[in-house]
Amino acid sequence: MRKLLPASKRAAPATPQPGGAIEKAHWNRIAPLFGPLRVSADQLRQFRTIEGSDTEPWDVLLSLLAIDEHHALELLAQRTGLAYIAEPRLSESASRYYETVPPEVARTHLCAGVESDGVTMTVATAQPMQPAVVNMLEEMLDAPVRLVLSPRATVANLVNRGYEKRQDLVTEIIEEMPLDERAIASAAAGVGQSNDLLQLARQTPVIRLVNMILFEALRRRASDVHIHPQENRLLIRFRVDGLLVDAFSPPISLAPAISSRLKVMTELDIANRHSPQDGHTTVRIGSRKIDIRFSCIPTVFGERLVLRLLDQSSVQLSLDQIGMSKRMQGQLLDLVDHPTGIILVTGPTGSGKTTTLYAALQRVDRNTRNVMTIEDPVEYHLDGISQMQVNPKRGVTFATGLRALLRQDPDVILVGEIRDQETAQLAVQASLTGHLVLATLHTNDAPSAITRLVDIGIEPYLITSSLLAVLAQRLVRRKCAVCGGTGRLEDGARCDPCWGSGYKGRLAVYELMQMTDPLRVLTNKSADAVELVALAKDEGFQDMRVDAAEKIAAGLTDEAEVFRVLH
Repeated sequence: MRKLLPASKRAAPATPQPGGAIEKAHWNRIAPLFGPLRVSADQLRQFRTIEGSDTEPWDVLLSLLAIDEHHALELLAQRTGLAYIAEPRLSESASRYYETVPPEVARTHLCAGVESDGVTMTVATAQPMQPAVVNMLEEMLDAPVRLVLSPRATVANLVNRGYEKRQDLVTEIIEEMPLDERAIASAAAGVGQSNDLLQLARQTPVIRLVNMILFEALRRRASDVHIHPQENRLLIRFRVDGLLVDAFSPPISLAPAISSRLKVMTELDIANRHSPQDGHTTVRIGSRKIDIRFSCIPTVFGERLVLRLLDQSSVQLSLDQIGMSKRMQGQLLDLVDHPTGIILVTGPTGSGKTTTLYAALQRVDRNTRNVMTIEDPVEYHLDGISQMQVNPKRGVTFATGLRALLRQDPDVILVGEIRDQETAQLAVQASLTGHLVLATLHTNDAPSAITRLVDIGIEPYLITSSLLAVLAQRLVRRKCAVCGGTGRLEDGARCDPCWGSGYKGRLAVYELMQMTDPLRVLTNKSADAVELVALAKDEGFQDMRVDAAEKIAAGLTDEAEVFRVLH
């Protein structure tokens, strides 16, 4: 390693004067020391003359070799014996690094503290070949440093996260004032012009503005926040009870500050503004714990941001609360008690399928049955159930995760979504080998689930052997109990609980199709959805319009809402 690094406190050998055989022999002798990096003598000779070779030798070497940074770091790791870690995890034990080493040092030399064992500090670097920097860090920390190699973007993100945690900026939102136009104007006036995105994200007005947006969204019971840059303005909208409503329109100049702040909170690359990114974080509002899923994409007018807000304290995991009738509950719970088979829940995105499955799992005896799930994402945490998160970057898909779960001796398996043939086949095989499988599928109604499975590539005879039932659902808005759905109080004032909309909260309308022998016969003949619906109705199947009509009669919703969802 010493031979690969510029001299620091040791005496450097005299370099031969240019232009002779001695010089050529010298570089021919040095080049093999770089091993798998395959640096030529000519490249080494050229290296000395390039600006920055003293201050950023690794970057200069990369430009000479013209190879990918990740691959080059892997080769350097082979040569030096240092570990290469593509995505190191920031440990709390590294806090001393960020308390001791000035931010400008860490950012200039791209060195991030990762963890400490109490004696040695592990530091990830994207700028190796600088022993003087290592010596400086050891003097600052008064401890030995263990280097690991990581890519530039990863180290930069670690540095940002380390100093953000030290400054405790992403912790808790407590009793923020509701957001209004005056608050937006105040924040806009307080945000200075800055080219440093991290500095912009740290400014108090920006932090307060983002906190207020989140607080106001939760106060209005929003499930999503949309921050949409347009040509001349920035539009903020909340999705409340399934519908988008305009909330505020801050100055477009605030867009970079809001974007940077949210990226810092969700541990994303604030310098990347030209490609989609996804992240997540958790904040607390008093006793409420809010999980935030963040997505940003570049558009012609700037970055469009969407936040999914998952309030862990408000989830309804009771079949009564989500609107299932007692008759249908009895049928579903009888199905969930089966030791084997597949139960599918179908509907479009955002129709409450996962919530229904969670509510059904709550009724499973978890003391005697091993219940496991594979989800994307794990939205709510359930006691007594092992939940696995899909992570394609690390090779964990629904198919690979389900294959792994089958080796964990499960009794009941929940598959977040059947998306492809491999996942569907594994689910069918699991149901045929002694497991109960609950899964979601995207179809418009219950009978269409059969034809959808055939389209995916499942043989009809396997469907008839494994499928127990299909539950389809939609979400409709619930009439406000305070104003009775009018949006106005008796004195004519606006109803505040529903914000004058006449609706507060949502409930599901369902249809449940249980597999019968005649349906299995028709399925084996590869019948289409029309034939399946006709036969299912002859067998007692009622579509969700029947359930919706019962809820209208009970005063839970109204005809206009049902027509909007089901027409």
